[in-house]
Amino acid sequence: MLLMSGSDINKSYGIDAVLEDVSFNVNKGDRIGIVGPNGSGKTTLLGIIAGESSPSSGSVYIRNGCSVGYLKQHNQFFAGGTVIEEAEKNFEHLFAMEKDIEKLAAAISDHTSSTFDRDLERYSGLMEEYEKAGGYTYKSELRAVLKHMGFDEAMQSKKIETLSGGERTRLALACMLLKKPDILMLDEPTNHLDLRMLDWLETYLKNYSGTILVVSHDRYFLDRLVNRIFDMTDGTLVEYRGNYSEFLVKKEERLEVMRREYEKQQKEIARQEEIIRRFKQHGTEHLVKRAQSREKRLAMLELVDKPTIRNAKFKLDFDTNYKSGNDVVIAEDLSKSFGEKKLFDNVALDIKKGETVCIIGDNGTGKTTLLKILIGDEKADDGYLKIGYNVDFGYYDQGQLLLDESETVLGEMKNAYHLYTDTEMRSLLGRFLFFGDDVFKTVGTLSGGEKAKLSMLKLMLSGANTLVLDEPTNHLDIESKEVVEDAIAEFEGTMIIVSHDRYLLSKLPDRILELTPDGIVEYKGKFDYYLEKKAAMEAWEEELLESSKEEAKEDGAPLSAEEERQLRKQQEADERRNRRRAEELENAIHQLEADIAELEVEMCEPENATNSYYMREASKQHEEFIAKLDEMYEEFFSL
Repeated sequence: MLLMSGSDINKSYGIDAVLEDVSFNVNKGDRIGIVGPNGSGKTTLLGIIAGESSPSSGSVYIRNGCSVGYLKQHNQFFAGGTVIEEAEKNFEHLFAMEKDIEKLAAAISDHTSSTFDRDLERYSGLMEEYEKAGGYTYKSELRAVLKHMGFDEAMQSKKIETLSGGERTRLALACMLLKKPDILMLDEPTNHLDLRMLDWLETYLKNYSGTILVVSHDRYFLDRLVNRIFDMTDGTLVEYRGNYSEFLVKKEERLEVMRREYEKQQKEIARQEEIIRRFKQHGTEHLVKRAQSREKRLAMLELVDKPTIRNAKFKLDFDTNYKSGNDVVIAEDLSKSFGEKKLFDNVALDIKKGETVCIIGDNGTGKTTLLKILIGDEKADDGYLKIGYNVDFGYYDQGQLLLDESETVLGEMKNAYHLYTDTEMRSLLGRFLFFGDDVFKTVGTLSGGEKAKLSMLKLMLSGANTLVLDEPTNHLDIESKEVVEDAIAEFEGTMIIVSHDRYLLSKLPDRILELTPDGIVEYKGKFDYYLEKKAAMEAWEEELLESSKEEAKEDGAPLSAEEERQLRKQQEADERRNRRRAEELENAIHQLEADIAELEVEMCEPENATNSYYMREASKQHEEFIAKLDEMYEEFFSL
């Protein structure tokens, strides 16, 4: 069923065309990934669909009654409210219904009222409407979604104005998921999510009942979620069926066909032009007329556009000024806290020359702080840290906080590397796609991707032999990510990388180090190996924990500190693997809902509705049923 379409959409700002003749169809249940380089019009298209801007020409059709939700890359909330208050705005219609239900319940308690019959009918109808609207489940769903987006009970009471940019983005995503529009449009939803959140979001969206359009540079995410790709280049849109990996193959095949058609036509044009030249060369009236006829046909020929096989890419090549010693970083028992909040403890590292080590972990575990401790920008509270001989760190800051926002692009580079002439520096900037007057833009006006490229250029020129990279592929489009990955894969020095980019994690590391509050867990392989070993480790820990608990029950001895640590880790593992309980809960929920429905029917019977004693007891039992149902749904959603 067609839900939405676009027809010949054009959008221009002055003489700059952003979208050109864009047309598309969206059917119910589609999972569409919108890809393309930065500046290709992806966000502009979503804004037009959402009604936030108008096309210069063309039209968008959205089926009547179809709701559209739009998550922007950068969302701002009014200051003053809390996290939970912002999330609860999605259920204001249920709050209003609850107040009406409470008023009607009070009204029908007086069976002598002249409006009793009417109130009872309204009460019964409203209860049914409340159930259909999710009145018995929304509280559990609200808590579950907030929890999986990183907002525990303590965080839910925080003022929005105190949240970081990443936390605000996660809150905006949570609110959009709770709103459940028919068409869900997400612009870079995976930014600021750790691996655990990414896994949960993918599962949630796979089971989402509506239609999804998502702009994303996360190739792993696109592979797991989408069934269609809208490829946008220079304001145009080409559709492909399949996920991202299938799209790459089909696009390459399409471009190859276009190249052959173009070359075939060019050869035919050259052949016709040569024939025309020869006809004219003979100068006879008959041949001149034939030449003119061929010229007319040639002029009317619909030319095949020359395919652009690849857009311009910036070039990245890291070199080292000198080599480090074999030992790069040795650390033992590092710990760090901020006030009463402990980030990590017992961190041990042994990183050798030439290794590529990726550090992963949940948001808030202190990955960026650990990097800053290694390069000397922060100090550990306790522990031993030794930096090896001749180690020269080059640091990439994910927030680009090391850039001077008030400086120009050229000035920023000249301040760091003043031995380069303006001509030499502008040539280097051109390799990073800063052309012409782009070099005179102030850093503060650059996009996230442009700032990332500028930071990469500074790092490339540093000559460091040990690269410390904090989310190096954030803010980059897919082609730029590939450039960065290829460059650092060829780097001969040492690399310490914090990343949640699963494509990068599947390609680069020799080892993956998972940072937890209790230290480092090492996985000697890439991301697939990490997933396999982590699952095996969690299964083993579950078995060990069950055995320890049984032994503790038998001898009455309390659990040791190590056993308590295993218990905490197992509780986290249970949240991911207890889906086997879902079927049991679903059956129990179904039965309890039937009991509630039966009780509500009985409460609406005239002989019962006029019995105040029965109504009090029945209402009490109804509340107990609802409370139990709420508990069941809470556990169900947590699974």
